[in-house]
Amino acid sequence: MKKQNKMKNAKASRKGAFIIVSAPSGSGKSTIIKWLMDNHPELNLYFSVSCTSRAPRGNEQNGVEYFFISPEEFRERIAKDEFLEYEEVYEDRFYGTLKAQVERQAESGQNVVFDVDVKGGCNIKKYYGDRALSLFIQPPSVEELRRRLTNRGTDSPEVIEDRLAKAEYEMTFAPQFDHVVVNDVLEVAEAEALEIVQRFLEA
Repeated sequence: MKKQNKMKNAKASRKGAFIIVSAPSGSGKSTIIKWLMDNHPELNLYFSVSCTSRAPRGNEQNGVEYFFISPEEFRERIAKDEFLEYEEVYEDRFYGTLKAQVERQAESGQNVVFDVDVKGGCNIKKYYGDRALSLFIQPPSVEELRRRLTNRGTDSPEVIEDRLAKAEYEMTFAPQFDHVVVNDVLEVAEAEALEIVQRFLEA
């Protein structure tokens, strides 16, 4: 009985790991993350909910998909050094990860998942080193990415072209990640991501 209690205590006191997932917009990273979290509870994955200064889209809720704050408040938090990483993706459109929230989650033993842009992913990996696994989800081609963004129907043609130009730039960051998963067939990419995450958490 005492041995079991010791094992439970050791497990409970173990700090969580960090899983960083980055990709160009439309590459399917959010779909892959959701599949991992919904279908594999044994991985003990919990989202790091980021902050953003953009407005909510669709059914997004504050504190669920993001913490939605104003550009002014975002700048105040930057000045206070509250972010693990942040990026001004477009003018007055910020995204960032709060240090305090991530640290609380890891201390409780959760394996924290970051759904972040490529620069943010590189910054978090640099900050946490071997405690973090970084995955880059890559579309099979820019033309396939164009098709996916068009089919989503959420952006104008001009915005899609901007996203594609940004995606080509972001794809140059792929070699800086621990693993690259090409999302051509979704089920294959999901299985590959699962195997990589399992290996990392079991190491």
